[in-house]
Amino acid sequence: MFSLDPITKKKFARFRSIRRGWWSLICFTLLLILSFGAELLISNRALFVKYEGKFYFPTYGSIYPGKTFGLDYDYETNYRDLKKVFLDQSSNNFVLLPIVPWSAYESDLKDGQYPPFAPSIDQRHFLGTDTTGRDILARLVYGFRTAISFSMLLLIATYSIGVSVGCAMGYFGGKFDIILQRIIEIWSNVPFLYVIMIVSSIIVPRFGILVAIMVFFDWIGMTWYMRTSTYKEKAREYTSAAKALGASHFRIIFNHILPNVLSVLVTFIPFSVTGGIVSLTSLDYLGFGLPPPTPSWGELLAQGTANLQALWIVTSVTVAMIVVLTMVTFIGEAIREAFDPKQYSTFES
Repeated sequence: MFSLDPITKKKFARFRSIRRGWWSLICFTLLLILSFGAELLISNRALFVKYEGKFYFPTYGSIYPGKTFGLDYDYETNYRDLKKVFLDQSSNNFVLLPIVPWSAYESDLKDGQYPPFAPSIDQRHFLGTDTTGRDILARLVYGFRTAISFSMLLLIATYSIGVSVGCAMGYFGGKFDIILQRIIEIWSNVPFLYVIMIVSSIIVPRFGILVAIMVFFDWIGMTWYMRTSTYKEKAREYTSAAKALGASHFRIIFNHILPNVLSVLVTFIPFSVTGGIVSLTSLDYLGFGLPPPTPSWGELLAQGTANLQALWIVTSVTVAMIVVLTMVTFIGEAIREAFDPKQYSTFES
C-alpha cells in the first residue's frame, strides 16, 4: 500500500497550514477544471436535445444540421433559435443550453446597433461583448485555457532543457562548462522580440510555433541557477560516496544531486508559470502572438485600451489577470515555505 514518509507528510501539513496558498491552490484547481470543461458551461451548442423521443448530445458529439430537428436548413443547428421554436410549439421537445450560450468565436450583432455591447443578463452576455460582438466571458475562459496550456508546456520544456544543461555544466565543469558558458552568453544577447517580429512577418505564429520560439530562448535562465547549485552539491560527501560505489554520472546527477537542489526548482516554478502567461498576453497585445480570432487575454486587453468608453472590456481582463497571477504567486510562496529543506534539516556540532 502506498504511503508517504514522515517528512513528506510534514511538508504537506505545513503547506495546508499556509491558508492563502492552500485556498489559492483549491481555487486555481477549480479554475483549471472549469476552463478545460468550458464547453459544458460556455458554448453555443446544447448540452442535450430531446426531439421526438430521442436524445442528442451536441456538445462533445456530432454536428447536427437543422433538418435533424425539423428546421429548414442543412448547416449546423442554432440551438438558441431551436429552443425558441420548441417553446413556441409547446411540445415535449426540449433543449438544455449552457449557462453562457455563446461561443468564443461567435459574434452577436444587432440591427441598427454597433458593438461592443454592455453586460446584459437577458442576452446572457454577463460581461458584455467585445468590439466585434463576441462574448467577453467566453473569450476570457477560453483565453485562460490557452494561456495556462502555453505556460505549462513552456515550463516543462524549458525546465527539461535548463535543468539538464545546468546540472551537466556544474557537474562536469572544466572546458565543457567554459564552452557552454560562452555559448549561453552569446545566445542570451539575441534580441527575442526581433526574432518574434521576423517570424510573424514570414509565417503565422501558431500555438506550437510560439512555444518553440519561447523555449528556444527561455531555457537559459534556469541553467545558471542549476549550474551553481550542482557545483555546490558536487563537493559534498554523498556525491563522493556515490562515485566510490561506481554510480554512473547520469545516476549521480539525477538520482542524488537533483533531489537535493529541488528547492531551487520549486522556488522558480510559480514565477515561470506567471511569466509564461504574461509573455503570451504581452505578445498578443503587441500583435505578435496567436492569430485572430484565437481567444486571448492580450487581444482583449488591446481592445479594451483602444475602446476605453467600453470599460467592461479592459476591467474584465485586468481583474482576471490580477486574480490568476496573485493565486499562482500565493501557491508558489506556500510551496517554497513548505518544501524548503532547511525546515527539516538537523545539524550536529
